[in-house]
Amino acid sequence: MTFVMGPALLFCPADRPERYQKAATRTDAVILDLEDAVAPGDKQRARGAILAQVGATGDVPELEPTRTIVRINPAGTEEFEKDLHCLAHTPYRTVMLAKAETAEQLEALEGYHVVALCETALGVLNAPAIAAAPNVVALMWGAEDLLATLGGTSSRKDGGGYRDVALHARSSVLLAARAFGKEAIDAVYVNIPDLAGLAAEAADAVASGFSSKACIHPSQAAVVRGAYAPSEAEVAAAAALLRAASAAGSGVFQYNGKMIDGPILKHAEAVIRRAGEHV
Repeated sequence: MTFVMGPALLFCPADRPERYQKAATRTDAVILDLEDAVAPGDKQRARGAILAQVGATGDVPELEPTRTIVRINPAGTEEFEKDLHCLAHTPYRTVMLAKAETAEQLEALEGYHVVALCETALGVLNAPAIAAAPNVVALMWGAEDLLATLGGTSSRKDGGGYRDVALHARSSVLLAARAFGKEAIDAVYVNIPDLAGLAAEAADAVASGFSSKACIHPSQAAVVRGAYAPSEAEVAAAAALLRAASAAGSGVFQYNGKMIDGPILKHAEAVIRRAGEHV
């Protein structure tokens, strides 16, 4: 199973069906949220909204299943069981498991492609085992819920950068995902008006190896897409480097005064690949 959604993934409260199409047109994939974005008393109505738009025009759902993720409530809760009952009557088969903490929790999601959201201390520590689960296609980390489980008050310093413990969790989840050949999704940027800060963080996500980044507002999607789309100059430079490597015909060679080896060529290949994805 391969996760190909992204790079911009937009959360949409599942109890706001009037926003479904707007979200779909502004981003690469929609995350219908049955967890934190929905008040406890509205969760049943949210599930009803998902069911109502499935088959609203015949057998075709309003949202394309290959571009839709449903964030479900944590395993072991009553709401989790209700979410699964709802999903059984839909074509949506990619779910995001909120507060994923153990590999055993994934067994209840057999038949689904799972994005495991590691946002508790236990979830981050168990990220490698979670990533190894066969039905997991991607890992995502969450900063604010994580800090809450630690008894903290904020994931970021006054200057806007992450605290060390949040950076450790971010790196741990990324490493675990990539170690087992799974995709990694970067956490949301909660300061919605600060698009410059989002752009810088998204650029770092690209450079670090995250395949996508989650958004909480439609205005953020274009910024994330822009970060993942290489510039014409970057594509031209990468293509020239790969041509030089082909002409050199050796494992290590000099190019523009620099030593070039395998890892650097992989960086160039990644730029070309991302360019192809944004054509």
